Amino acid sequence: MDSSSLTALDERITGCRACPRLVAWREEVARTKRAAFADWTYWGRPVPGFGPPDAKLLVVGLAPAAHGGNRTGRMFTGDRSGDVLYAALHAVGLASQPTAVSAGDGLELYGVRVTAPVHCAPPANKPTPEERDTCRPWLVQELRLLRPSLRSVVALGAFGWQAALTALAEAGWAVPRPRPAFGHGARVSLDGLELFGCFHVSQRNTFTGRLTPAMLQEVLRTAAQSAGLPTGS
Repeated sequence: MDSSSLTALDERITGCRACPRLVAWREEVARTKRAAFADWTYWGRPVPGFGPPDAKLLVVGLAPAAHGGNRTGRMFTGDRSGDVLYAALHAVGLASQPTAVSAGDGLELYGVRVTAPVHCAPPANKPTPEERDTCRPWLVQELRLLRPSLRSVVALGAFGWQAALTALAEAGWAVPRPRPAFGHGARVSLDGLELFGCFHVSQRNTFTGRLTPAMLQEVLRTAAQSAGLPTGS
């Protein structure tokens, strides 16, 4: 695909002010900051997707974290959820390094793009249904632009799963009715694309052991192999 098309989409996303509650929250967090990041200039805007424009695998999360992506300007960067995700991507050969601390840290993704159904950090990590629906056209357009290369999608959590199914349907994929249920390890074939379910990399899941690094790596490796991407052993 034309990489300029995805770049233009990302630029449009970063200027969005469609949801007043999210705009107020992300900007308030950027002003007040967290003590540990007092010397940072927070991004404080919608966070676009991250990864190559010809990605074969798309990872769909929930929304940027207030002091993670909302601070760094890059998806899953600068928080503990991102620490887990990028370490797993690196372990299976899809990322150049296991850490993601800032947008300028040199991290590269190989054949995989990371995005979210909601591009602004929401209060308590809980966007409203209206905010989710308002943000959906961005994900639909991202999927359409990625369609020539996209072969697999990993949805993190039930929110990401439902959002991905709805967006995939709007983007032109044939999605069965009733909609397939979310579950860790779930796999659904959709018109030349494989959708995989994975527990979200939230601290609640990773700290309790509901999602272990091995479990995450297994889903990512299976999805990557399904997409025709080389992976580590």
